[in-house]
Amino acid sequence: MKTVKVALIGCGRVAGHHLRSIAKVEGGEIVAVCDLAEDKAKAYGAEYGIPFFTNYHTMLQSMPEIDVVAIITPSGMHFEHGMDVLTRYGKHIIMEKPTFMRPEQLHVAYDEAAKKGAKIFPVFQNRHNKAVRKVKEALSNGELGDIRIMNVRLRWCRPQRYYDLSPWRGTFSHDGGAISNQGIHHVDLLRFLGGEVDKVSATMRTLGAEIEVEDTVVSTFTYPGKAVGSLEVTTAARPDDFEASVSIVGSNGLAQLGGWAVNELQVFTPDPSACATYSEKIPDAYGFGHTTVYANLVADLNGVRPFDVTREDCLASLKLWHSFYRSDEANGAWTSVDSDEQSPRLGRANDAVSNLYRTPAP
Repeated sequence: MKTVKVALIGCGRVAGHHLRSIAKVEGGEIVAVCDLAEDKAKAYGAEYGIPFFTNYHTMLQSMPEIDVVAIITPSGMHFEHGMDVLTRYGKHIIMEKPTFMRPEQLHVAYDEAAKKGAKIFPVFQNRHNKAVRKVKEALSNGELGDIRIMNVRLRWCRPQRYYDLSPWRGTFSHDGGAISNQGIHHVDLLRFLGGEVDKVSATMRTLGAEIEVEDTVVSTFTYPGKAVGSLEVTTAARPDDFEASVSIVGSNGLAQLGGWAVNELQVFTPDPSACATYSEKIPDAYGFGHTTVYANLVADLNGVRPFDVTREDCLASLKLWHSFYRSDEANGAWTSVDSDEQSPRLGRANDAVSNLYRTPAP
C-alpha cells in the first residue's frame, strides 16, 4: 500500500484532531503543517516532528511529495484555498465542513479537480459513529420500519465572546449561522438517515449575540413520501450546552441519537440493550469519525474502495443547508430543496475578511 502524505493548511481548533486521526491510520502520514500564525504552526510542527510553514505556497513548492492537502481554514476561505491548491499544484484536497459555502463553488472545484486528475474528499465524520451506523442499518433492514417523523434539536450556548474570537465568526461570508456551523452535521444526518428532504419552511432569528447571522432556526420539512420533520437549532441557549439530538419515529419504534457528536444511542425501542453497545465515550466534540474519513481516503487513493462521499452526495447536503436560508428569505415560504437557487447571503463575497486569510505566492 502506498503511503499517502498529508499536509495541513490551518492550525486552528480542529487541526489537532486531524493530526491525531492521520497518525492512527495505516498508510497515512502527516508531513507538514501551515498557518499564518507562526506560533500555531510551530507548535504542531514540534509535536509531530515535521516541517512547519506560514505560507502554503512555500510548503507545496518545497515539498512536492505531498499527496493531499487538508483545508482547515475559515469556512469562507475553503473555496479560494482549495482552488489555489488544485489549480497551482494539482494536489488532492480534503475539505473540513462545510466543504464549500455555495453549491456553485462545489461545481467549479470538482470540475477543476477532474481536469487536474485530483480528488476532493468532503468531511462528514459523524456518519461513521457507531450509533449512527446502527440506526442507518436499522432503517435499511426494516427494524425501525418506515420513517414517520424526523427531528433535529440542538440547544447550545455560544455567547458573544465566542463570536469575538475571530473576524470571520458570525459572518454570512465566512461562517454562516447556527444551522450551517453548529448544526451542520445534524442537518446532514437528515439526508444520510432519512433520505432526500423535499421541501422546508424555516424562520431564523438572532437572539443571543450581536452578529449578522442567525443563532436560532425553527423549521418544518417534508420528505417526498408522507414523512415529515421538525428542526430546532440554536446557539442562544444559556448558560450552557443542553442538547444535540436526532430522533426518528418509525412505524416499528423510536430511535434517538445524542451526545456531543451524535455519539450516543440514547433510545432504541426495538432493542434497548443496543444503546449501551452502540454508544461511544468521546474526548471532545469531534468524536472518532475523522479517523475513518482518513482511512477511507487512503483506501481510495490506493484503489481499494471509492471514498464514501461523492460529489452528488456533498452537493445535496449543500443544497439542503441553503434551502433553510432561502425559505427564511422568502418569509418562511415552502422552498424546494432540489433547486439550483442559492441564498444570496450565505458565502457572499467579503474581501475585508478574506484579505486577513489570503496567502500571497512568493
